[in-house]
Amino acid sequence: MKLRIKRDSLRLRIGPSEMEQLVESGRIEETVHLGLEDSARLTYSLEHADAEAITVRHEGTALAVILPSSTARAWAGGEDVGIYGSVAVSSGSLDIAVEKDWACLDKSDGDNADTFPNPRLGAAC
Repeated sequence: MKLRIKRDSLRLRIGPSEMEQLVESGRIEETVHLGLEDSARLTYSLEHADAEAITVRHEGTALAVILPSSTARAWAGGEDVGIYGSVAVSSGSLDIAVEKDWACLDKSDGDNADTFPNPRLGAAC
């Protein structure tokens, strides 16, 4: 799972195996170690739960994006690229994008491991 943070926006991209794990277990997570101390880390996760809208939970060194279960399951089985929404925060709103990680058209096969097939593969530019 990839995380991009830019101003008041979060973008998560997940591959097929992560999608399968998300649907089956309800959660996927990654940890970024930021120093030598055990507490110097950021753990970010994507979950689905009985909710009506996208929510975000932040506790200490953990950040979770929570999708409604029905939305996550429909997305996993469909053709849509992503799920998008926003959450109210003290500065206004936090934009959330959760997307399928498409294969890059100009990268090596190693960079495209565990990605969704790019629908533009073979298209002329």
